Amino acid sequence: LGDNEVALYLRVSERTIYDWANKGSIPCGKLGTTWRFKREDVEKWVDEKLSGNVQSEMPENVTIQDVLTPDRILKIDTDSKAFMLEALAKVLGESDRVSDSDALMKEIFIREDLMSTGIGFNVAVPHVRLDSVSDLVMAVGISGTDILDYESLDEQPIRIVCMLAARSDQHAQYLKTLGTVSTVLKSKDVRDALMAAPDEKSAFLILTQ
Repeated sequence: LGDNEVALYLRVSERTIYDWANKGSIPCGKLGTTWRFKREDVEKWVDEKLSGNVQSEMPENVTIQDVLTPDRILKIDTDSKAFMLEALAKVLGESDRVSDSDALMKEIFIREDLMSTGIGFNVAVPHVRLDSVSDLVMAVGISGTDILDYESLDEQPIRIVCMLAARSDQHAQYLKTLGTVSTVLKSKDVRDALMAAPDEKSAFLILTQ
């Protein structure tokens, strides 16, 4: 990946990526005069940041209840990444926090084409920040079938997809929420319970309790 692609994925300027690269803050290597980035290294770096290394700049008390409601949880059987992303983007687009559902759908797929959001443990966390989003909002898809075409860090199939959308200037809240979701879903007991949940309300209780 080039610095422009990584900048687009992380929603920061190319200058910021260049500064991070020069300081050794982000994993990369130099090819001639150009910084190059391995997708898997950047994904791992982001996952580590979301797991708690950026807590000092984050607001407190970001909970799943703040961004998720039972009607934005889908239990569906699909082996298609595209089908799952479309279904979740449609649900988010119906939220009163999203004013442009088409822009949301488009940005989700642009981001996913740039770098897969499969973080491992059968979990993916597609996420975007847009001016057309007024506040953080999330939808969750739980598939009864393995999604095999969703690239993941551990090369395992995806079963749980948490899609998060935030306003463009909600950088800290956005990262804090992604970190909270990632932490909750690192528990095998939680993941197993979600996949076995009989309905959306049960899944909501599992995620929020």
